[in-house]
Amino acid sequence: MTSRGQKRNEEVDELPADKRACNSLEFRPSSSNSSAQTLTSTAHEALDADMDTSSSTSGSTRSEGDGEKEFADGSCDSDNSIHDYYRNRSLSDQSKFKRVLLGLSEEVEESGQLAQLTELCELLSFCSDSSLSSPMVDSFSPVLVRLARHESNPDIMLLAIRAITYLCDVHPRSSIFIVRHDAVPVLCQRLMAIEYLDVAEQCLQALEKISREQPVACLQSGAMMAVLGYIDFFSTSVQRVALSTVVNICKKLSSESPPLFMEAVPILCNLLQYEDRQLVESVATCLIKIGEQVSRSTTSTHMLDDICKHGLVEHTLHLIGLNSRTTLSQPTYIGLIGLLIKLATGSTVAFRTLFELNISTIVKDMLSTYDLAHGMQSTSLVDGHQSQINEVLKLLNELLPTITAEVDSQQKTEKEAFLLKHPDILHKFGVDLLPILIQVVSSGVNLFICYGCLSVIKKLVHFSSSDALRRLLQTANFSSFLAGVFARKEHHVVLLALQIVDTTMLKLPHVYLNSFIKEGVLFAIYGLLSPDKHSNISPVSDGIASRAVQRCPCFAFDTCQSSESPENRTCTLQNDTVQNLAKYIWATYFETESVNPEKGVTDILQKLRTLSTALTTLSNKSVEDATSSQQEEDIFNLLHQIISELNEKDSISTFEFVESGIIKSFVGYLTNAINIFEREYVAKYSYIAEKRFEVIGRLLLTCANPARKESPLLSIVQRLQSALSSVEGFPIISSHTYKRRNSYATIPYGHCTSYPCLKVQFVKEILDTCLQDYVEDVVNVDPFAPLVEIEGYLLPRVKSIKTKNLKMESEDLKEKGGSCSHSPSDSSSSQIKRAEMLVDVLKAQEGNPNLVLSSPGETSGPPEKAVDSADTVNVQTVHVDKEEHNHLQDGGVSNMDDDHTSSNLLFYLEGQLLNRKLTLYQSILEQQTEAGHNNIPSASLWSRTHKVTYRRDMTVKPSYSKHSHDEALSSFLCRRTSFFHSPCFACIFSSEEDSGKSGPTYDILSLLKRMEGINRLRFYLMYRARVSEFAEGGIDNFDKLILSVDEVPQNEFVNKKLTEKLEQQMRDPMAVSAGAMPAWCSQLIAWCPFLFSFEARCKYFYLVALGRLPHQTHSVSHDDVRGSSGRQQNHGSIPRKKILVHRNNILESASQMMELHARQKVLLEVVYSEEVGTGLGPTLEFYTLVCREFQSSGLGMWRDDHVPLHSRTASEAENSGSLVAPYGLFPCPWLPSLTAATSTTYSEVIRKFSLLGQIVAKALQDGRVLDLPFSKAFYKIILGNELDLYDIQTFDPALGRTLLEFLALTERNKYLTSHPEENLHDFDVCLRSTKIEDLCLDFTLPGYPDYALNSESQSKMVNLYNLEEYVTLMVDATVKSGISRQVEAFKLGFDQVFPIKHLKVFTEEELERLLCGEHVLWNSDELLEHIKFDHGYTISSSPIVNLLEIMLEFDLEQQRAFLQFVTGAPRLPNGGLASLNPKLTIVRKHCSKEINADLPSVMTCANYLKLPPYSSKEVMKEKLLYAITEGQGSFHLS
Repeated sequence: MTSRGQKRNEEVDELPADKRACNSLEFRPSSSNSSAQTLTSTAHEALDADMDTSSSTSGSTRSEGDGEKEFADGSCDSDNSIHDYYRNRSLSDQSKFKRVLLGLSEEVEESGQLAQLTELCELLSFCSDSSLSSPMVDSFSPVLVRLARHESNPDIMLLAIRAITYLCDVHPRSSIFIVRHDAVPVLCQRLMAIEYLDVAEQCLQALEKISREQPVACLQSGAMMAVLGYIDFFSTSVQRVALSTVVNICKKLSSESPPLFMEAVPILCNLLQYEDRQLVESVATCLIKIGEQVSRSTTSTHMLDDICKHGLVEHTLHLIGLNSRTTLSQPTYIGLIGLLIKLATGSTVAFRTLFELNISTIVKDMLSTYDLAHGMQSTSLVDGHQSQINEVLKLLNELLPTITAEVDSQQKTEKEAFLLKHPDILHKFGVDLLPILIQVVSSGVNLFICYGCLSVIKKLVHFSSSDALRRLLQTANFSSFLAGVFARKEHHVVLLALQIVDTTMLKLPHVYLNSFIKEGVLFAIYGLLSPDKHSNISPVSDGIASRAVQRCPCFAFDTCQSSESPENRTCTLQNDTVQNLAKYIWATYFETESVNPEKGVTDILQKLRTLSTALTTLSNKSVEDATSSQQEEDIFNLLHQIISELNEKDSISTFEFVESGIIKSFVGYLTNAINIFEREYVAKYSYIAEKRFEVIGRLLLTCANPARKESPLLSIVQRLQSALSSVEGFPIISSHTYKRRNSYATIPYGHCTSYPCLKVQFVKEILDTCLQDYVEDVVNVDPFAPLVEIEGYLLPRVKSIKTKNLKMESEDLKEKGGSCSHSPSDSSSSQIKRAEMLVDVLKAQEGNPNLVLSSPGETSGPPEKAVDSADTVNVQTVHVDKEEHNHLQDGGVSNMDDDHTSSNLLFYLEGQLLNRKLTLYQSILEQQTEAGHNNIPSASLWSRTHKVTYRRDMTVKPSYSKHSHDEALSSFLCRRTSFFHSPCFACIFSSEEDSGKSGPTYDILSLLKRMEGINRLRFYLMYRARVSEFAEGGIDNFDKLILSVDEVPQNEFVNKKLTEKLEQQMRDPMAVSAGAMPAWCSQLIAWCPFLFSFEARCKYFYLVALGRLPHQTHSVSHDDVRGSSGRQQNHGSIPRKKILVHRNNILESASQMMELHARQKVLLEVVYSEEVGTGLGPTLEFYTLVCREFQSSGLGMWRDDHVPLHSRTASEAENSGSLVAPYGLFPCPWLPSLTAATSTTYSEVIRKFSLLGQIVAKALQDGRVLDLPFSKAFYKIILGNELDLYDIQTFDPALGRTLLEFLALTERNKYLTSHPEENLHDFDVCLRSTKIEDLCLDFTLPGYPDYALNSESQSKMVNLYNLEEYVTLMVDATVKSGISRQVEAFKLGFDQVFPIKHLKVFTEEELERLLCGEHVLWNSDELLEHIKFDHGYTISSSPIVNLLEIMLEFDLEQQRAFLQFVTGAPRLPNGGLASLNPKLTIVRKHCSKEINADLPSVMTCANYLKLPPYSSKEVMKEKLLYAITEGQGSFHLS
């Protein structure tokens, strides 16, 4: 082979030599087909496709003003002139084409032909499709084919083939004429001869174009082998083009010509080992298509065997394994699993090879990542993962032969014989997969995945011998697992469970009889015997994971070919199949053992019931008896005995735990006093409730069994989780009949929706005389609007004229005589006053009453009245009061006719009262669920008219204020001393969800909530016990007061089954808001958020607070989901705004930005003044710079900013120094007496806290990462929790520890005073041998001499007798009144973006992750899995190996600098490198000079690091460290 010159350089690896800048024009793919389609342009198309990221999109997306400007500049004179221009140009091109055609047709010299071909290529590069007619193309085709056969002149060949390529681009039907004139054989001949490299490359380009329209002709001409024959000689970019041709051909394979594609299989199998991802993707696609075609052939068995001989199975298993270095897209990944299914179905060779290569180990790893789907924030990615699991289960079901009474075929006989001959292989298969299959089923998956897992388990049990089955099941709690399966109550699932029980009892009757009784399997089967009990089993009750899965699970995993379409298949399950099998099992295995399920219980169950009854009896005794010392000792001993029993790991089954009544008795013991308190309003009962909580808390935290490492608290939490998973029955509502369409909802706001509306007819109740009829007949109602909002729309329109007149007269009297009614609570009034004061401060500072106004037409959501700051405060405060009132009572606070009845409306649907807290859609779902409808919501839900009856609520208002009652409860709980009472304590006793609800599920939830409270308050509980012991003299050393207590990990409180149910519900297409999901979703998340994983709550937060699912995608191992189906929401549908900011005045720019856009749901992007960079990188850096400004010293915002109050001025804010807060930022206390009028510095602090709240909320809304090290206590404030003494040590350990020791001294002094008869002279009441008086403390705040704790601070000194008062004032100044206005300013600023209350579903640590991302060092596995190497680099390239080693050597500060340099933010988003979007990509940077001369450069919009191939690791590290430290602070093109 000869070459006409040097091989072409791979220009594809060259990237624009920019430095830390992103210009969207560089990455915009060309839409014109006129440019020459050389290898470089084709490769750049692939590059542009990779660059199509959210950052480049953001760069190209303009604001409205920019768009108008650009359109105005680019307008033409008129449409007619444009048409005339193109018409004249087309005529000119046609004449040129005719002249060139004439010249090429004549016999001229080679130089003339070259000139004509060159002109033709130029014409084709710039002409339009209208310039070439079909006859013209038909005339050119034979001429160009003839010239392509030219033997002596390679330039003529090259230009002729290039002209053929351009013809395919310009004219859509040109490939038909080219193929007709035998161009494909000519091109294939040139490829097979491959005399000239550039000619061969051009042939590949031409064939790729032709194969798009004529794949069959290419196949028949042998193009596949021609393309693949010498593929190793070409560069990577050309190899991609060659494989694109093969992909196009494989999409139209014919069963009539298997030799034409079968001979390409060996080469394709070899190409699977390459490292280039795009290349491997194309090869995999080809093999998947070939496998599909071969499996349909009549000789499929032999052909599949031939395919397997080339290592296809081995290479495929390597690719789908988690350790594979090649990351495939989700569709390709699933397609490869499908290929293995076809091979295992039709080829015995593949079947044996899969077992010999330990397929079970690979599948185990794949199923183990199923839980990671909860961490994915992309709906389409999770849907793809569900499809992947379905394919894996199909493969497993195919690897285990179908269980039949007779052998149907020789093939099945061979498979069964193989498994029987190799029992060790089958045993390993079961050992690897059985535990993970049980785990997947127990996690609450949908019906089809559950059915697939149980089918595999059934086959494992069937094909295993008795001894092998015993060894297989000995490590799994198989009986408990089956009991949980019976609780699902779906026909198909229950039948499989019965079949598994039948086989297990047949092989191991004496091993599992007692176990089935103990775990409740026997009782579940007994419940299936009678038709009435059996009737509550539903055939299908949950949703579908993927559109590819059929409705009936009978055929979901059927891989056999059938002429009948899946939609036409009918369910094979008969109505009485389950009952008949249950009767057979009962009569065969249980009835003969004389087991009586009505009376027969185990000994441990009887014992637990006895203990439960005793505890209930003691709990229900009178309060007077309960306060006696003997009664307390009896309860303590009984609780100790119960906890000890529950702490025995394997002695009590979940069934026994639930049936014993222990849960209900525990709940009764903890809530009995509170219930009495709420009924009788007796203050002393609060002490009993608090004491009981402490007793159980201390027992669970200290009553550990020395033989076990687990604490009693962890043990009972795990038992409660198992119990909850076994008894809960929260329904999953899947919108099978839902079709997305736009509608207009008249009620309540009159707005367009992307989902259908409900047709509703509102009818007044006949007996109601206070209201009038609604004038309209049938109206469209937003199905996801709460009934409270519907009432707000309807109430003014149905009030009678008499009612309105009475209301107006009442309002006139109030205006003349003053307000006659008192505020529901004094605290609410004070809140309004503080808010008004804050608004005055902001107005005084800004002088702008329209600070928070939104631009018309830009605020999304229901139309709202534009209000100023004062209106905002009042509206928010009233909303809070109304929400709290509605949360406690359905009655309203305003009058309609009089002051004694409620002003609310009551709604009825089909005679049932609707819950005002729910949406109309949720109310209908609840009614249909209670009615036992299986398929909900049905199609009739949207088509039929719902008749809703309304009437006035005639409930008489109670004479007492419920809010005052809550205040009394809070004060009673704090009665003894405010130090001992944690603000979180009262919420643990909250029974808001308990009221009106009962049953095992709610008992378990109630007890779990209290266990989580004990875990959260463990320090408080144990410290209080130690202080009591110190007071009585049991401890004489302050260092012994602090006792470390092991924390139960937060993930132990997460219920996987409920988390999976919530995930399924949010994946439903109808889930556009919380109101579109069943009511239990929002109720459980509000009451027990700890039950759900952090990732699930993140999705719920984005859905509820921001109205969309998060845009970021978390990859597991196969993260490209371009081909997966499903609803994926991203920032593309959100309006964008570009904001010009100035680096030298960041805070002022941020303030102006928030003034204009805080209330708008727009995605903000930053452009720096006099810089060209825009997009994601500059925006992230802007937020980072704002965070640094907020951490500057001299602002007076934070505790660690030690500047005396009298010396603080506005100029301090310009101080360039940064605060060092080792324990996090916490607000600096300011005197409550200061106002905006008396202190301009204070007003500036308030304004900055308001701005900070806006920035934090906007960052959350836009998905930006902040670099703000808030303290845990400040996060607690953001979540709406009150701080106390115990929180001080989290941000000031020295002060917190000292105050706690002061508290211990006051308790000892109280004890000495209350026990004068005892000889306690030896007790020391000094602080570490120092008297309190000798400390010389006055009543000022330490570190803040201007902050007086009380009016007598100048003269009053601290002593032992006023020490408690001093601690009280210190706590108040530090975490209460001293910071209340700053905190309120932060919250009001935050609420301007979205309500801060939505954050309450998170803990302090989770909120920090959500806001500030990850702050941990990465490891080698993360770097390998989540970094992409492209355009000249692979994972094995020497520079990449050096780079990864350098990145692993980074310390925390170097890692922050690297991230700041590459992404614009010093922290990774929540989820780490896996969540970085776009993915961190390393590409090769070609140096114009010496290899070590250039520095690395980046494109922050795409997270691209362009790295030169340095000569050594040392040089690379030096250059990289210099770049990340010095190359920041601007965005420019280089």
